[in-house]
Amino acid sequence: MKNVLVTGADGFIGSHLVELLLSEGYNVRALSVYNSFNYWGWLDDIRHPRLEVVSGDVRDAAFCRHIVEGCDTVLHLAALIAIPYSYIAPDSYVDTNIRGTLNICQAARDCGVERVVVTSTSEVYGTARYVPIDEKHPKQPQSPYSATKIAADAMAMSFYNAFELPVVIARPFNTYGPRQSARAIIPTIITQIAAGAKQIKVGDLTPTRDFNFVKDTCRGFLALALAPGVEGQEINIATNSEISMADTLATIARLMGSDVEYVVDPERLRPSKSEVRRLWGDNTKITTLTSWRPAYSLEQGLAETIKWFTDPTNLAKYKTDIYNR
Repeated sequence: MKNVLVTGADGFIGSHLVELLLSEGYNVRALSVYNSFNYWGWLDDIRHPRLEVVSGDVRDAAFCRHIVEGCDTVLHLAALIAIPYSYIAPDSYVDTNIRGTLNICQAARDCGVERVVVTSTSEVYGTARYVPIDEKHPKQPQSPYSATKIAADAMAMSFYNAFELPVVIARPFNTYGPRQSARAIIPTIITQIAAGAKQIKVGDLTPTRDFNFVKDTCRGFLALALAPGVEGQEINIATNSEISMADTLATIARLMGSDVEYVVDPERLRPSKSEVRRLWGDNTKITTLTSWRPAYSLEQGLAETIKWFTDPTNLAKYKTDIYNR
């Protein structure tokens, strides 16, 4: 593993993964979604002699073949991920998440890639039928987004079974940290408090989540890219714990020294059958197959996240007064 392609590298997790790979000595080709502004997302802040940034779209099969050429390993993160937007624009998710994964797998097969790590999501499990959720838990598509990720995972596994493509499915539970979009609960809370709000708007605070700090998630990706004998498997990246949204808010407020009150904004509520009520991931498989372990407690990760978001330069990049779908 010398030359690594990261798709979705311009995003939250992708940019942190690029930084980790560069720090570990890899040559990185990083895909940023094409736009006429030549904007590379969070990659705009990263400069390195072993980093090659390319702009394009995973929905284009010929382009995928072009960027995979010469790479030993592909870490495929490119996806549309916002659940609320998937309610109103589901076709976009089918094109990017399913067809994009097909294009990457086909290109990797044609180019003889040694390992493809396809990014899944804990959302494919839906509300837990039992906890902790292991990889045998039934898939439950409770949103158009999760449905396309289930289909993308199946597409990738079909390439393993039909063509022996060395694919592993990495399934991170809820990741948080610096640079995350304000569509997610933790940045939503932090940015509103940091902007001086005395009353913040939130959605349903009763669901529970298994929160991974982004640096732990990225180390999980690298572990699965390197571990022998994990091809053809779906593997959780999780802390093996859970916390409610309400307790998460209270922890953030305490760490930020805030007595903020919250109000439920109806616009931020998912349809009742679409809300995933409980996520608690079993990490037995990844801790058995690799040396990966979570390095950050929730409070440690939140402290680092708060420090980043409360920097005025970073906070200015967020629209704290609107609902970010």
